[in-house]
Amino acid sequence: MKAFDPARITAHSQPASLNMILRLALLSVFALALNLRSEDVRLKPLKDLNGYFPFDAPVSLADWTPRREQLRRHIQVATGLWPMPTKTPLNAVIHGKIDRGDYTIEKVFFESAPGFYVTGNLYRPKNIQGKVPGVMLAHGHRKDARLDIAPDDKLRQSIADGAERFESGGKSTYQAMCRQLARMGCVVWQWDMLGDSDSIQISRELAHGFAKQRPEMNTTENWGLYSPQAEAHCQHILALQTLNLVRGLDFLLSLPEVDPQRTAITGGSGGGTQTMLLAAMDDRIQLSFPVVMVSTSMQGGCTCENASLLRVHTGNVEIAAVFAPKPQGMNTADDWTKEMATKGFPDLKKLYGLYGRDKDLFLLRGEHFPHNYNAVTRSGFYTFLNQHFKLGQPTPVIETDFIPLPPEQLRVWDAQHPAPKAADPDSERGLLRWLTDDAEKQLRAAAGTREGLQNLLRPAFEAIIGRSYAEAGKVEWDLRDKQDGGDHLKMTGTLRNTTYGEEINVAWLYPKQWNGRVVLWLDDSGQAALKNEQVKKLVQSGVAVLGADLLFQGGTPVTQTRVVGNKREFAGYTHGYNSTLFAQRVHDVLTLVTFLRNTHVGSHPSPKDVTIAAWGGTGSIALAARALARDAIDRLAADTRGFRFGQLLDYRDPQFLPGAAKYLDTPGLIALNSPQPLWLTGEGAKPATFGAAFEELTPFEGDGASKEAAAVEWLLK
Repeated sequence: MKAFDPARITAHSQPASLNMILRLALLSVFALALNLRSEDVRLKPLKDLNGYFPFDAPVSLADWTPRREQLRRHIQVATGLWPMPTKTPLNAVIHGKIDRGDYTIEKVFFESAPGFYVTGNLYRPKNIQGKVPGVMLAHGHRKDARLDIAPDDKLRQSIADGAERFESGGKSTYQAMCRQLARMGCVVWQWDMLGDSDSIQISRELAHGFAKQRPEMNTTENWGLYSPQAEAHCQHILALQTLNLVRGLDFLLSLPEVDPQRTAITGGSGGGTQTMLLAAMDDRIQLSFPVVMVSTSMQGGCTCENASLLRVHTGNVEIAAVFAPKPQGMNTADDWTKEMATKGFPDLKKLYGLYGRDKDLFLLRGEHFPHNYNAVTRSGFYTFLNQHFKLGQPTPVIETDFIPLPPEQLRVWDAQHPAPKAADPDSERGLLRWLTDDAEKQLRAAAGTREGLQNLLRPAFEAIIGRSYAEAGKVEWDLRDKQDGGDHLKMTGTLRNTTYGEEINVAWLYPKQWNGRVVLWLDDSGQAALKNEQVKKLVQSGVAVLGADLLFQGGTPVTQTRVVGNKREFAGYTHGYNSTLFAQRVHDVLTLVTFLRNTHVGSHPSPKDVTIAAWGGTGSIALAARALARDAIDRLAADTRGFRFGQLLDYRDPQFLPGAAKYLDTPGLIALNSPQPLWLTGEGAKPATFGAAFEELTPFEGDGASKEAAAVEWLLK
């Protein structure tokens, strides 16, 4: 058998210039401290919510369909709705009907989860005959938005600017919208975002103004929002608000008069974010109209609009694209949406064109207006809705004047319907505990079946890691140095993932009498770990051993990861746009494996067997990579050291991974390694597998050098 010689793959050696190194040193203290390869895009400044988020229209629906499904799942994972929390009884209470002539207003509260209340107003036309459309109206960050009455000076300016028309009706944007829609024959549900108006269980300050971690909530049991534990379970304000969206649609469709084939959602600013998300992930919505939000630039500034994982490798325009080809409208204003007509919308138009539905996408230009849901934009929505739901109104549809109700008449809580405790930390902890227990029950059941592992857990971890093995990328090898070690060659060089612009410094120990097997030896010290005596034993046995410096390995160990410039201590501001270091190191392992499996070197054979031995913090990294690569890795020997994602107390920990604790933590990754052979230490004599069946599962309870020796013996079998 001819040897598989990595040296033959070389293109050329390209050492970084001093200028490049200095420039990267200014960009990243990590790059300076660890002397990393200069061309790796991961050394650039982190992306944040003010970045650039283009959407490139697909060439064909065949290209778009799998991406669309991937995005839907990604959004569901990021928003904590994969799987959907158990839909417990809403226990909806509708009371206090107010007769407004040709429509009525009622006060509503229901439970989106046990003891967690959604509050709002229900507008219904009178004298309903047959089925009528149902419209959901999401509001933005205006304080007490549902109850808001604009002051006279602000209203006069809006009238002067052309944003409003009436001195009376213009005082209340939301009452004006709900009234108009009800008079058009729609049932309208308008609810409160968390911490606003009658939604008081979580304070406005916590939901939308959070800035600093709360030590009393940062615990491994009974944690609170924004803690590393909450993030590790995909629990955050955006997730709770999205749950309220889904349950709000459940409520709306529970009304017998609402037509399930004519459901719509709209909202401005933060309400536009909610609109996009529900439309993207819930097939029951038939028309969407996000206002002053869809953009290739700023993606939403509030904590309630951000979540770890959500916009990694995507953005709001592509999220809006998921709704295609259903009718969708949006607008521009003198804000971050002002370039939408030339950046974003043309590609959305092309996508709709692939479906033959380009007329179902609508952009209302309004760059002369400030950031609001003004009367002109509202008229655009009414007219769009009228057209697609065939409401028979004269077009364009415009509002008429009316006298808004004072806030006290719209409030949900009263003496007969007392409010729950406000800003209650016990309620906050209890809600997250219920969500945790509910998800664990569902996921444990899924992990016990091959279908559950394949259809629920593995897609979740693909979303969390942000890359599948099929998407590992194209890899090239550059040889830097080659030395004769007697019975083996030692080669050092760089693997370049040209698909993603990533680089890995590696070292080979390559036996001159190679037996066709390769062991990827991973350790916290990177390729320096190849000095291990057990590595020498592998090489003497004819096994090629590959060592690698995963991202930020090979120098001073990273103790805290980078974060974006936002000073608010919320993981979503960083990891809503950037993969975690843990995920990036999994990417590196996938790169290494796809290189070994898929790089063809002339007539020389590829490795017949690819295995991994992983120690220290890389044990869980290797488990995650193998969960995605599956049988591309023949055997894995991993030391977990009993690590659990849910035990971390710092979201800047190098091992932090949003969502990982929710999906059964390290034992979930172990189960996903089935049925391939697995040698495991750090998990005791009986590792938790949730009933997953392995071809071979070998637990080991020794420590120190004995575990490495035992692992090598197992690998050599």
